[in-house]
Amino acid sequence: MSYYDIIKQPVISEKAYAGMERGVYSFWVDPKATKTEIKAAVQQAFGVTVVGISTMNVAGKRKRVGRFIGQRADRKKAIVRLADGQKIEALEALA
Repeated sequence: MSYYDIIKQPVISEKAYAGMERGVYSFWVDPKATKTEIKAAVQQAFGVTVVGISTMNVAGKRKRVGRFIGQRADRKKAIVRLADGQKIEALEALA
């Protein structure tokens, strides 16, 4: 797997933007990816040093349209902590 396959997209929320000031970034990642694969992908993609990673599985919400009930896909979120003083410039521009 290349890092394009592991990192799907950054998480866009107020809580994620607040973490960027402290060097903590959130990404939606492939559900099958391990912490070591995520760490290697972030370091390779953005050229930074990763200090720690937390991951969580997020269950898809149930949605109803009329009498039909569907469910969004389950996803995996990775919260990545960078070394002191490092930033991901591409994501800083979004905030």
